[in-house]
Amino acid sequence: MVWKWLGALVVFPLQMVYLVAKAAVGLVLPAKLRDLSRENVLITGGGRGIGRQLAREFAERGARKIVLWGRTEKCLKETTEEIRQMGTECHYFLCDVGNREEVYQTAKAVREKVGDITILVNNAAVVHGKSLMDSDDDALLKSQHINTLGQFWTTKAFLPRMLELQNGHIVCLNSVLALSAIPGAIDYCTSKASAFAFMESLTLGLLDCPGVSATTVLPFHTSTEMFQGMRVRFPNLFPPLKPETVARKTVEAVQLNQALLLLPWTMHALVILKSILPQAALDEIYKFSGTYTCMNTFKGRT
Repeated sequence: MVWKWLGALVVFPLQMVYLVAKAAVGLVLPAKLRDLSRENVLITGGGRGIGRQLAREFAERGARKIVLWGRTEKCLKETTEEIRQMGTECHYFLCDVGNREEVYQTAKAVREKVGDITILVNNAAVVHGKSLMDSDDDALLKSQHINTLGQFWTTKAFLPRMLELQNGHIVCLNSVLALSAIPGAIDYCTSKASAFAFMESLTLGLLDCPGVSATTVLPFHTSTEMFQGMRVRFPNLFPPLKPETVARKTVEAVQLNQALLLLPWTMHALVILKSILPQAALDEIYKFSGTYTCMNTFKGRT
């Protein structure tokens, strides 16, 4: 037993060196991308914003079928027609992911009409853009039901079949606000932090499940209607991401089987700074960057 533990202690650091070196080589040499031609992709919140761009990106990269979920039929119908014109089979279903029974019923309808879903993209989200004391209780609950619990229900609906097929991928379109919250969006930041923990636990739980993986995407502020009116102090230094960029990088991460993606890459510095700097120093950074006031002009979707 002692020799077994000693052997493990010797092998473990060698494994770490090998994996780090392998990752470094992957940054330099182009990796083989996953073929999407046999994959059926379901995107929640797929009618507009990042969801619409994700549908376009998966279609351009050869996905077999694309399914869109959302609550606004007009947007879903427009996106579906656009994807069909690109030559990809596309369907849409009205579904509120915050409603557990509705998710399970719609998932059953999807399986009957389209077939098995092999890539699930949890993209649906809402933000109310208010402080805790200014927030309506029902609005706070809505954020948690859609942004967090909705991912529980969709994953429970589709993951079992992925495990049976030994082919599947769960994707979470999260936010860098899961790691670094801002005032004025307490509902959104809380729900995204919860969703991040959900995905971290799920990803670890899938390590021993052949053919099934997960990807968590943490983008910086993206120029969509959802965060309309949000302002950063130095927009030239920290420009908002384009939805097309987030979609392209997300699909690439799926094809590369990448577990975690921070956008842009400079967000890694934020994680490091939060780990080593005292809170007083972080407070000054937040004040200087305009983090404390960025939601003062927030309007959201009109």
